[in-house]
Amino acid sequence: MINIIGLGYIGLPTALMFAKSGMKVVGTDLNANLVNTLQEGRLTFEEEGLNELFRNALSNDIEFSTKYQRAHTYILAVPTPYMEKNKKLDPSYVISALNSVLNVCEKGAIIIIESTVSPGTIDKYIRPEIENRDFAIGEDVHVLHAPERIIPGNMIYELEYNSRTIGADNLKIGKKVKSLYANFCKADIEVTDIRSAEMSKVVENTYRDINIAFANELAKICRVDNMDVYEIIRIANMHPRVNIMQPGPGVGGHCISVDPWFLVGDYPDLTNLILTARKTNDSMPSHVLGRIRDVMREHNVKDISKVGLYGLSYKENVDDTRESPTLQMLNLMEDHLAFGAKVFDPLVKRKVANNQYYDFKEFLSGLEVVVVMVGHDHIMENIKYIEGKVILDTKNVISLNNKYSL
Repeated sequence: MINIIGLGYIGLPTALMFAKSGMKVVGTDLNANLVNTLQEGRLTFEEEGLNELFRNALSNDIEFSTKYQRAHTYILAVPTPYMEKNKKLDPSYVISALNSVLNVCEKGAIIIIESTVSPGTIDKYIRPEIENRDFAIGEDVHVLHAPERIIPGNMIYELEYNSRTIGADNLKIGKKVKSLYANFCKADIEVTDIRSAEMSKVVENTYRDINIAFANELAKICRVDNMDVYEIIRIANMHPRVNIMQPGPGVGGHCISVDPWFLVGDYPDLTNLILTARKTNDSMPSHVLGRIRDVMREHNVKDISKVGLYGLSYKENVDDTRESPTLQMLNLMEDHLAFGAKVFDPLVKRKVANNQYYDFKEFLSGLEVVVVMVGHDHIMENIKYIEGKVILDTKNVISLNNKYSL
């Protein structure tokens, strides 16, 4: 039996994939409401293909509980935030989950940490915690790191077809865990040491953060001299060794916007480029706010309630609002006493912002300026409803002539 700890955006799909492959699975989460919802046969978030996977898993051997189970294999998929003050990893959720596992696990249990952690986390926090409980690592328990590699909006496909990394002390145990994931993962599964597994995941997301920061900095440069950043990037990317990403209103989610801070926190004297990239991307909501001001002035719009922000999620076609650039910008607006902008997202059904609307036409009513913060398919499918508005398109997805860009 596998006991998967944490039933959020990573843990739940992973649990369902293991159940689909025919394994007995118990998903554990301390959130009783979340567990009750799953027990009632209802999902806790939307994701393409997840409902079908959920129905399939329910017909197999899967349970949901608030209690940790006695098992031989555990997968920890709990949050790993960073501490705002020093940018270091906050390991408290992982440590808490680990201790709960140690309270019930079988002798020789395999504990797999899927949560993204900073390099050295297992050496700094996990091993000492286990040893303080008088467990012998490699005998009483085996600790491995298998960082998740999926993204909301494409989770099911990526669980099957993204390569995986297994970090282990013992090659034999590493291969055993590799065979476990091979029940559903059709891509390459690499077995390496734990430190390399920790670092590789953080490096992947940091690389993307730096690339996005370059695009965002280009957007600011081009704005100063009224150049078309999208045309410039398009032409530059025709070079076979150039692949610049697209600029946007900021970087959200729980990976790209968080993981680089782990390196900054642990290696403050060595991460000048990474820190600059983080600051650049974190500055984009403020840049968008400046563009809104420019557009309002040009069209003599003096009432912020005439401005609507379209999109609350951190990326297209998902309902995930973690580290959302829109929410970051709303906080900035409140800091400057700019209250009253209307907000709408077709996928975010729960209330996450003041003045949030749930009906698109009601949201548009009375607006003069629409700021596209997220390029959901919905906005392209309903573009006719915004044709008469002034549009600030931060994602370069609107094909209308009367739009402004970053």
